[in-house]
Amino acid sequence: MIFEEKKISSQRIYEGAILNVRRDKVTALKGEAHREIIEHNGAVAMVALTDEGKIIMVEQFRYACGRAVLEVPAGKIDAGENDPAAVAVRELKEETGYTAGNIKLLGRINTSAAYSEEMISVYAMTKLTPGEQDLDEDEALNVYEMPFDEVYDMAASGKLIDAKTIAALMMAKAQLGL
Repeated sequence: MIFEEKKISSQRIYEGAILNVRRDKVTALKGEAHREIIEHNGAVAMVALTDEGKIIMVEQFRYACGRAVLEVPAGKIDAGENDPAAVAVRELKEETGYTAGNIKLLGRINTSAAYSEEMISVYAMTKLTPGEQDLDEDEALNVYEMPFDEVYDMAASGKLIDAKTIAALMMAKAQLGL
């Protein structure tokens, strides 16, 4: 049997530009417990594939990790945006310069289910047309076209650390027959 926790009370303990944090008191199997939860609008991640079978990857410095990280293109859903597919189209163009002629939802993931509400919609994007990047003021990233198998092997061998990227690659391989 799985015990379902129920909220007793909730208090916002931090409000930020990208996320908020709240502390909930919940019912627990042996009484009550507290859960600290990250509130986030959600995000999108894109497995962008060229006609030649290469995947578009981005590399950027991630301050929290203290290093540059190789990832699939991705971005947050801004307040007021209700269509993750439209956000994926926008973010792919902004980060990589590419536009996609075809978009397919592969699935949705939560990379930190224990403490975050953030859901990431993962899309396959094909029929790509190159163009110019339109990065946000605080973004600096490199764009690479890499063989899908090479990137998948990097994920499988533990060389990639980004959870959304690893999940997106697994979904793409299984659903797209790569």
